[in-house]
Amino acid sequence: MFLIYFFLGIYVFAMLFILFYSFAQADLLFHFLKFKKNVKTVSVPDWKELPKVTVQLPIFNELYVVERLLDAVAKFHYPLDRLEIQVLDDSTDQTSTIIKNHILKYPEINFRYLHRTDRQGFKAGALREGLMVAEGDFIAIFDADFVPDPDFLLKIMGHFKDDQVGMVQSRWTHLNENFSILTRLQAFALDAHFMVEQIGRNEQGAFINFNGTGGVWRKDCILDAGNWQDDTLTEDLDLSYRAQQKGWKFIYRPDIESPAELPPVMSAIKSQQFRWTKGGAECASKHLGDVLRKPFSLRKKIHASAHLLNSVIFIAVFIVSLCSIPVWWAFHNGWMPDFYFQAAVVFFVGFIVIGLVYFFANLSLVEYSWKGIGRFIWELPLFLSVSMGLALHNTQAVWEGLTGKKSPFIRTPKYNLQREETWTKNIYNQFKIPVTTYFEGLLALVFIFMTTISIFTETYGMIVFHLMLAVGYSVVSVASYKSYRPLK
Repeated sequence: MFLIYFFLGIYVFAMLFILFYSFAQADLLFHFLKFKKNVKTVSVPDWKELPKVTVQLPIFNELYVVERLLDAVAKFHYPLDRLEIQVLDDSTDQTSTIIKNHILKYPEINFRYLHRTDRQGFKAGALREGLMVAEGDFIAIFDADFVPDPDFLLKIMGHFKDDQVGMVQSRWTHLNENFSILTRLQAFALDAHFMVEQIGRNEQGAFINFNGTGGVWRKDCILDAGNWQDDTLTEDLDLSYRAQQKGWKFIYRPDIESPAELPPVMSAIKSQQFRWTKGGAECASKHLGDVLRKPFSLRKKIHASAHLLNSVIFIAVFIVSLCSIPVWWAFHNGWMPDFYFQAAVVFFVGFIVIGLVYFFANLSLVEYSWKGIGRFIWELPLFLSVSMGLALHNTQAVWEGLTGKKSPFIRTPKYNLQREETWTKNIYNQFKIPVTTYFEGLLALVFIFMTTISIFTETYGMIVFHLMLAVGYSVVSVASYKSYRPLK
């Protein structure tokens, strides 16, 4: 019996963390609904008054998308004598040749090609070295898979008339949202971040983050905050917290769109998820203590805690899923009073809140249309299931981040796919199958068994949860097996 109550205690503790996270999300949702129409637009500065801007394009082996990016930034509506475009190329393949040939098509554009022979510091290192020779007082950054709007800089630069503004972030949109179910689910998740979370935090003065691309920095802000550092895998989140702790103001502009590509295959999704979740945990270890000790408001500290620890939600979900098996067994055999099971209903409040966040985030983008509602009805449970199915993979990433285990920055492969094309042609998509993928397949079988035995024993208390886990781990494991290919 002691062992059963031990598992129950761990189960309850993990569910309490999820509940705490959901309360923070509820507050963000409240501020999103209250302030979503208060877009911080500014007038376009006079053409003669526009400052010099350096656009940084960090590139590493991007032969499928780099020409598209170069074409997009070459179309910026901005005084050419005040525009510098740095191509920060760390490539080791023919991408370098493609870049050098392509920029010759734009002799009127101030392209500055910088090639490093080593990748010290990875993306952060490239940005840092480029900043040392940047001519602009403001730094715009775009990853290789982005296609910025020609008016991007004009829409943003007016915010910097306020000397305290250190960074302005735009909203990511999606070039290939409807390519597959996987891209739809990623868009579903990212839209919640860029609508409810970013707006909800920014409107109440909480910490927000530069999203690594699609934004503009004041150069003095970067330098004052300690420049780009490569001791975490999320250099963008790291610099954001250092800058805001120094008193710099950040502005979020959801009305300015920065279209980008979503990874279309599970191996690429996992690569991206691993970097984001591990980097977030590393930033929590690096910054959370400082934020809590400094004289910020309680509200700001609470949201910073939820923000920096949001990747820990995967550990909580993984623990809950494993502990649910002995807890289910205990209730099935009558070893625990029904009261405990009935009291657990309070935890469903957290899942309701999270569902509402995704509802308002995604439906607000389609003006709450019936078509959007119909799509939401199937997307939400599938998204939650697949998120649970990624819990094992992301738990490993978060644990490594919290315990200080270092790993290299692995960029997400870009594809530039049209609907009729196949991802298997991508030369960058060659990975050995990680051990966790086999365990994901095993967990799929475990929770299929738990769902089946619940039906046969008519013990339905956890059947929905176990069914979602069965679906999630099945989708993740099967999609992973299909997308990974052994190195030749």
